[in-house]
Amino acid sequence: MARAGLYYSDVKKARDALLAQGRHPSVDAVRVALGNTGSKTTIHKYLKELEAEEGGRDGHKAPISDALQDLVARLAARLQEEASERIALIEVDFAKREREHSGIVTGLQQELASVLDQLRQAKVYSEEVGRAHEDTNMRLQEESISRHTAQQQVADLQERLAENEAYRQSLEEKHAHARNSLEHYRQSVKEQREQEARRHEQQLQQLQAEFRQQQQAVVKKQEESTRLNQEGARLVAALAHAEKSLYDEQSRGRQLNDRLATSQSTARQVEVMLAQVAGNERLIEALREQLLQSSANTEVLSIQARTLETALIAAQITLASQHEIISDLRGRRPKLN
Repeated sequence: MARAGLYYSDVKKARDALLAQGRHPSVDAVRVALGNTGSKTTIHKYLKELEAEEGGRDGHKAPISDALQDLVARLAARLQEEASERIALIEVDFAKREREHSGIVTGLQQELASVLDQLRQAKVYSEEVGRAHEDTNMRLQEESISRHTAQQQVADLQERLAENEAYRQSLEEKHAHARNSLEHYRQSVKEQREQEARRHEQQLQQLQAEFRQQQQAVVKKQEESTRLNQEGARLVAALAHAEKSLYDEQSRGRQLNDRLATSQSTARQVEVMLAQVAGNERLIEALREQLLQSSANTEVLSIQARTLETALIAAQITLASQHEIISDLRGRRPKLN
């Protein structure tokens, strides 16, 4: 754009000043002398008019070198304008691409941060699963020790139960033997008493006539009967003692039955503990499968993180390359003298 108030006289004054300094009055030189103001087209028009006037006064035309220089100056100005327009378009396009790449880089960085966070959470979860696996192993060892202890207790109880059973059978055999002996004794006493009664009846029938003569024999028989009664009382006492022993043995048998019931309850507890151990073993197997799955997920996230890092590096390289291209274009702008 021409400076407001740029006149022919201003261009002439600047041209004369350059000629006085021994410099060629080109369009750019005149424009610089005017303070970098004014349109180059206007300055060129005024310079041509000045050259035409001086050529008319001097009677000869302007040198060809000045015309060529003026043509070159105008072509350079046109090239500079076109270059400026192209560079402006390139800068706009570069700014747009730079914003797009910045958005892509920001998205990649956010996605990388998300993947890294997921990877960190996966590592934390893997560590928690590892600790849970260790706790489960400790519990399994404790359960194994408890199971071994319970099995040992069951074996001891079974051994004691076998001993008690043998003792009970021995007592039953003794009790049966005592009962058989008592029954035999009772039968023997009964038979003896029946024999004595029959004999006594015979003697009474035989001695009714001789009562007085056989009084001494009767007294002896009474003494013998008293002895038999005493023996019977002793046998009854022995029977009572045997029955008391039998009752005691029955009490011991009930105690043994109670112990047996306790042993069976302990055996059921051992079965429950074994079931719990089996459940813990299934839980450990499930935790192992979860640990393997977590390791696989961690590997996948690591691969995604490496892929995103590669894409980010490629985007940064592309962006740097475009910066270099823009810088090179700016450095190749034509410079006009």
